[in-house]
Amino acid sequence: MKSTSVEQVSRLLALVPYLQAHPDADLTETAERFGVTPRRLLADLEVLWFVGLPGGLPGDLIDIDMDAVAEQGRISLSNADYLARPMRFTIEEVTSLIVALRAVREVTGGPAGEAVDSALAKLSKVAGAQESARVGFAVATSEGAVRDRLAGAIADGRAVRLSYDGLTRAETTTPVVEPHRLSVRDGYVYLEGWSRDRSAWRTFRLDRITSVEPTEGGVADRGEPPEFDGGWLEVRPEAALVTLTVTDAARWISEYYPVRSVTRSGRGWRVELLVADPAWLRALLLRLGPEVRSVDPPEAAESARAAAREALELYAETAPGG
Repeated sequence: MKSTSVEQVSRLLALVPYLQAHPDADLTETAERFGVTPRRLLADLEVLWFVGLPGGLPGDLIDIDMDAVAEQGRISLSNADYLARPMRFTIEEVTSLIVALRAVREVTGGPAGEAVDSALAKLSKVAGAQESARVGFAVATSEGAVRDRLAGAIADGRAVRLSYDGLTRAETTTPVVEPHRLSVRDGYVYLEGWSRDRSAWRTFRLDRITSVEPTEGGVADRGEPPEFDGGWLEVRPEAALVTLTVTDAARWISEYYPVRSVTRSGRGWRVELLVADPAWLRALLLRLGPEVRSVDPPEAAESARAAAREALELYAETAPGG
């Protein structure tokens, strides 16, 4: 049976401490314990032979008597004592782990979430209060109870009924969903699941889910949902196509944000992008200001216009002599 690289790495991580605890181990017996053939284990040992500390010199690498393996079927491993040393992280590695674990925590509940909290507490202690506070991670998500119920339903294979404040129809719906997974994208936490009402895959923003209730029936095998690669916004029913015509100075948005197309026009650049959150578009338009020549459909810019008028009116009221 063919072994994947992931399976081999997992096996190697367990193989080293086993061989340290069992000097002069028998090749066939060891292969049986790890559920592989002696030939596969021999291939693992040939990889392990080139593993070690940076530098790659003979004294840096794990040493295996391959002659004894080939001739006598005995495994003798040495020069791997450094693997028992406590792992030491640089402050950059610690902060990277803190950010990664905070992202994991947003899509994890139950005992796994508690384990992440424990790891975060330990890493924050290592980093120190000042360094830990410097690490910023913010996403739009729901309250912890909603996330935990969804994580539990996914783990148990149970369908749920959501109370969902949708954007497109500006009303609260109660779809029955077979939850598949939680994921973080562009600052939002999403639930991907099979909507029984629509008989199709749907994505739901967690910050718009107000409650989760169990319902009858388990989760059927629906295959895999559409991936969030490239045009992942196209699978979201609330995403709307908006076309901005911007000057050369605002051309950077097509490189910074996912867009559908970018074309040169007489007035600048026509940028087509899918917008799922009007607040995000409003903030972008206010940031670009006069660099935006037109917005299609025009009503997509009304929120930004209203915010700009409100700011100008407030300034006029508070300015000296106003």
